[in-house]
Amino acid sequence: MRPLASLTALAALTALATLTACGADPAADSATGGSGAAKGGTVTVRIPDPGNAGVLARGKQDGSLDEALAAVGAKVAWTGSAGPFAPAAQAMNADQLDFATGSITSGITSLAQNPGFAFFTATDPDPVGEGILVREGSDIASVKDLVGRKVAVNKGGTGEYLLLKALAKEGIPADKVERVYLRPDQTAAVFNAGQVDAWAVWSTYAVAEIGSGKARFLADGSAIGSDNYSLNAVRSDFAKEHPAIVEALYHYLHDNSAKERRDPAAYLNVFTDAGPTAVTGKAKDVQIEFTRKGGTVDPIGPEDIERFRTVARFYADQKVTPGTVDIAAHLLDVESLS
Repeated sequence: MRPLASLTALAALTALATLTACGADPAADSATGGSGAAKGGTVTVRIPDPGNAGVLARGKQDGSLDEALAAVGAKVAWTGSAGPFAPAAQAMNADQLDFATGSITSGITSLAQNPGFAFFTATDPDPVGEGILVREGSDIASVKDLVGRKVAVNKGGTGEYLLLKALAKEGIPADKVERVYLRPDQTAAVFNAGQVDAWAVWSTYAVAEIGSGKARFLADGSAIGSDNYSLNAVRSDFAKEHPAIVEALYHYLHDNSAKERRDPAAYLNVFTDAGPTAVTGKAKDVQIEFTRKGGTVDPIGPEDIERFRTVARFYADQKVTPGTVDIAAHLLDVESLS
């Protein structure tokens, strides 16, 4: 991606997605008074706990994230756990969280509300790890076969976007397919029980289904023509007060996402290779392949913004949002912060 020549410095935002639990860390607050500087001058950055995989998990485990932030006078307080973006947006608005990851689709939905954060990085849409899942043995062979069927989606987020985008590409009116709105973490049981015919979802949940041999993608992100970027968001006031820390976070994520793409296995099962958070067997192979074909964390460039605007117009046309959200007003040029 090309870095931005100029963008609106910082505007408020609320975007959908990250935190299963979004309460602030009391210890961190007592030491710092929110995310301000502690008595020794160190700034605390409140980030959702990354779990057992990914760049932040590796950074937590090996101390490299602490080292990168210490260089700019900051430290991490792990707060809650990573998940859908809507709770994270609410937590940032309430000054309980400083950083979160979500999708452009979730972000657009939240921007229609009271924004309190801005996006500062973009990762290209996932060509192979998101899409519409159907069970193995299903008689659904094409997107057109979804007519008259039930498809599970997360409302206003990636799932709803992928389904609507796939239908639009085939010229199928959206009302010809029944959308069943479910939380992603509650959908697997419904999908495997046959209570819905398909599931529009991303890699976090798709890997287990595909790895188990129970499901396959009817259409993946590439086939759908998805513009569903992954974005990193920062609380607006935090970015204004601590631009050097935001820039340091960007450089850490950028450099290590490139390493993860080259060696995906090193970023899986970071803390444990057993139990419910571990990725094993065929699912591990699936995740490694998805990561290899994925993108890296980069600055937001002009060409990215045009694709963001395409998604915003699409959501307005599909009546997901009441109007076209102004994406460009809620972006940061991370390379010009300090």
